[in-house]
Amino acid sequence: MAYRDAMPTTLITGASSGLGAEMARQLADRGHDLALAARRAERLEALRDEIAAAHPERRVELRDLDVTDDDAVFQVFDEFAAAFDGLDRVIINAGLGKGAPIGTGKYWANRQTAMTNFVAALCQAEAAMQIFRAQRHGHLVFISSVSALRGFPKYMTTYAATKAGVSSLAEGLRSEMQASPDLDITVSTIMPGYIRSEMNEKVPNTRFMVDTEPGVRAMVDAIEAKKASAMVPAWPWIPFGNAMKVVPLPVLRKMM
Repeated sequence: MAYRDAMPTTLITGASSGLGAEMARQLADRGHDLALAARRAERLEALRDEIAAAHPERRVELRDLDVTDDDAVFQVFDEFAAAFDGLDRVIINAGLGKGAPIGTGKYWANRQTAMTNFVAALCQAEAAMQIFRAQRHGHLVFISSVSALRGFPKYMTTYAATKAGVSSLAEGLRSEMQASPDLDITVSTIMPGYIRSEMNEKVPNTRFMVDTEPGVRAMVDAIEAKKASAMVPAWPWIPFGNAMKVVPLPVLRKMM
C-alpha cells in the first residue's frame, strides 16, 4: 500500500466540537482528507458542510461513534481504512472533562471520565495500530494534557490521572516503534494547556486560557511536525509545565 504524501488522510475522534472540530478545519486547510467520528452526527454533518464549502476538493467521511463501545471503535476504524484504502494518521482526541473530588458521592462521573479518557484511548490505539502494522506506516497522535505532568486536587484528580495514563501509553508505544526499523510508525503526545472549548468552558481559573483557533494551530503545527511530545501553546506552557514538574504541591495548587 503506497504512502499518500500528496493528499494524506487523517482520522479524528471526538470531531464534532471543540478541539477536534477545529483540528479538522485546520488540517483541511493544509490539504488533508478527513475521517471524522463522534457521537453527535448532526454536528459532524454541519462540519463536513463547512469544510466542503471552503475546500470542495477535500474528501470528508463521517461515522457515528461512541468511543466507549469497543466493538464500534474497531468497526469504524476498519471502515475508514477500507474507504480510504488506508489511513496516514489517527488522532485520539475524544475525551471528557467531568470529575468530582474523590469520595464525595460522584464516582459515576469519575468512572465515566476514566473509561472515556483512558480505556477508550487504549481501544482506539489498538484499532489504529492494527491498521498501521498491516500497512507498515502511520502516525498515531494522542491528545493528552499538561495536567498529565502532576497530580491535581478536587475535580481535576481523575482527569489528570487519565491524561497521565495516556501520556505513558503513548511513550511506551513510541519506545517500541523506535526500536522497530521495519515499521514507519510515529507516535506523538500532544499536551495542550487551557485552550477554549466546550470541555473547559466552566473551568474557574482562566488566567492562561487561549482562544480555540490559535491554540489548535499550535497543536496542529506540532502534529504536522510529528513531534514526539509537545506542550502547546509553547508560551506559557513549556516554562510553566517544566516548573509544574518540580514545585511542591502547595505551590502547584496556587499556580493552578
